[in-house]
Amino acid sequence: MGDSNEVELKRGVLELCVLSLLARSDGYAYEIATRLAAEVGMGEGTIYPLMRRMHTDGLLEDYLVDSSSGPARRYYRLTKAGRARLASQRSTWVAFSAAVDRLLKGGK
Repeated sequence: MGDSNEVELKRGVLELCVLSLLARSDGYAYEIATRLAAEVGMGEGTIYPLMRRMHTDGLLEDYLVDSSSGPARRYYRLTKAGRARLASQRSTWVAFSAAVDRLLKGGK
């Protein structure tokens, strides 16, 4: 797969990844970006605009937490709409990835 195809594939699942991380616990953008960079190789330049869009779309809400090492951090948590989107995307992903796995293994 070419580099641009790989990037597009990763971008296609980033929202699902962010929603999944935030379903486990609230987090701040840098922490989420660092985790996604380590796990799927996507950098901050992709994560921050996605999180802003998700916030604008009502999937995330934010709040500030004081930090002893600098300015307050903006934490994000899922909204009810975010949890619904996660459930929908998770269901779609499970079915899609199972179909791809069958094709890769040569099954029906």
